[in-house]
Amino acid sequence: MASKPGILTDWPWKPLGSFKYIILAPWITESIYSIMGKDAKDWDYANLSIIPFMLWRMLHNQIWISFSRYRTAKGTNRIVDKGIEFDQVDRESNWDDQILFNGILFYLGNKYVPGASHIPIWRMDGVIIAMLLHAGPVEFLYYWLHRALHHHYLYSRYHSHHHSSIVTEPITSVIHPFAEHISYFLLFAIPMLTIAVTGTASIVAYAVYISYIDLMNNMGHCNFELIPNWIFSVFPPLKYLMYTPSFHSLHHTQFRVNYSLFMPIYDYMYGTMDKTSDTLYENSLKRKEESPNVVHLTHLITPESIYHLRIGFASFASKPYSSVWYLWFLWPVTLWSMMLTWIYGRTFVVERNRFDKIKAQTWAIPKYRPQVRNHY
Repeated sequence: MASKPGILTDWPWKPLGSFKYIILAPWITESIYSIMGKDAKDWDYANLSIIPFMLWRMLHNQIWISFSRYRTAKGTNRIVDKGIEFDQVDRESNWDDQILFNGILFYLGNKYVPGASHIPIWRMDGVIIAMLLHAGPVEFLYYWLHRALHHHYLYSRYHSHHHSSIVTEPITSVIHPFAEHISYFLLFAIPMLTIAVTGTASIVAYAVYISYIDLMNNMGHCNFELIPNWIFSVFPPLKYLMYTPSFHSLHHTQFRVNYSLFMPIYDYMYGTMDKTSDTLYENSLKRKEESPNVVHLTHLITPESIYHLRIGFASFASKPYSSVWYLWFLWPVTLWSMMLTWIYGRTFVVERNRFDKIKAQTWAIPKYRPQVRNHY
């Protein structure tokens, strides 16, 4: 929560709790009704693709969450040498709210924006226009919006909520008050509305653009460096066009530097780049895997227990082990994880903790209880 919460801080559906997805029911019902009695050639595939795309965004984010927690626990290329506090895990547990919000706006846009419905699957000109508009006005306007959010009035009422996370995780990127998300979506809507009204929109253009934003947001908030330096050696101007996790990490530790969205060029232009950016980047790439003083070995119990590891779903890992009904929908993933444990037999790091000067890690043995029992 911001230090002095302003208006439109909370999400409108916060009182619904875990039942918040019910607000999509009217839109889903209308989509089903709109295709009933029509031939497939008359269906609005842009409308029908909204829910699958929302599910893809959730999966995409969860992949980054799991990968980041594994790499951070392992220690390789880690940037900030601190742990994640429990209150941060709780504060960032509503990361799916922005996907829900965007889904509603996509339904509204499909219904009311001229040229946004019955669009083709692919158009190259729309993709190019969206890329140019993002690299131009979107990045430029975001830079100045971000600097404005660091003014003490807006910072204390809104943006301080995001900066409560000093050690960032991928989902930290979308943890903002509701009012901030409205302003961000207005910026990202510039390319999407433009290609709609110019008749160059396509389903792939929208999917690629939003997936690009998710990719860069998640990558930039990882607490480990993963961009190899040979990329910048091959194409030196890329340092002005693509940020790195360490570049944005400095914004969360130093606050008034490195304001850019994904393209650091504006920090170079306006003198807000932290001078230690390159040094932190190089040092993070050289950082070796951490050697623990104490190791706690654990193993899986039932197939569903894979979700109770911290690298899985934090909401499951924070509660006593239990099986819930909606895990049945994840059985394809569960079966895949069981197959993976048969193939990959090495232990892996799932969590790290520090007690004074003692470094402790939890390692998981990728075997289930019956498999482990057979070895006793």
